Amino acid sequence: MRIARFSIDGNVAFGAVEEGPDGLLLDIIKGIPYADFELSGTKVPLSKVRLLPPVLPNKVVGIGRNYAEHAAELGNEVPEVPVAFFKPTTSVIGSGDAIEYPSFSEELHHEAELAVVIGRMCREVPRERVKDVILGYTCANDVTARDAQRREKQWARAKGFDTSCPLGPWIETDFDPADAVVQCTVNGEQRQLGRTSEMVRSVEDLIVHITEAMTLLPGDVVLTGTPAGVGPLNVGDEVAVTIEGIGTLTNKVIKRG
Repeated sequence: MRIARFSIDGNVAFGAVEEGPDGLLLDIIKGIPYADFELSGTKVPLSKVRLLPPVLPNKVVGIGRNYAEHAAELGNEVPEVPVAFFKPTTSVIGSGDAIEYPSFSEELHHEAELAVVIGRMCREVPRERVKDVILGYTCANDVTARDAQRREKQWARAKGFDTSCPLGPWIETDFDPADAVVQCTVNGEQRQLGRTSEMVRSVEDLIVHITEAMTLLPGDVVLTGTPAGVGPLNVGDEVAVTIEGIGTLTNKVIKRG
């Protein structure tokens, strides 16, 4: 099932995405997707709504250098243990929303990533239970101020500025993360092309590692790293992240202010 979060006539709701005779429809969900829910049977055309970020996470946990070729392209080694960082809730935007070029940077980069959406509160999750705590998966762009990342020992500003975490367009609950294509285009030109099978550490590895330290809550998001090919974004660019079996997340870069 594909679950979208959207607004229509000033109201926010979740809906199940389905094919209709004239395009995609949203069957409005009774309740929230983190618990048992029913479909209302009330359907609205996707073209008539505004898609929102599919979740508003309490926290986004990013993982750095989880693709060997990406680590190498920036002159880094694959770390001995996963390198985790946070992106705040205020960094999250949806498909179609604008990425605002931060005033403190002159080198903004795209990073196409598979994102894991947590479905239930969990801590110290054993490997064999990881699938039980996952609601589904979505596309993400870990937009990074690369010059600030090099200058500053912590990555909080480089990766946590407002609008730096596009997510969407929806959550796919029926998805196998073992070997899916991850692609990024800028103005229609392919920049990144990789497969989730190239990740150094699997989704199971990452969830086990993260929950050794902290509790994940329903709606929290884990970014699993980006394949090689990261590169610059400029004001006016349109960047699209496509993950096989999920969909495409599209955002335009604008000048802040």
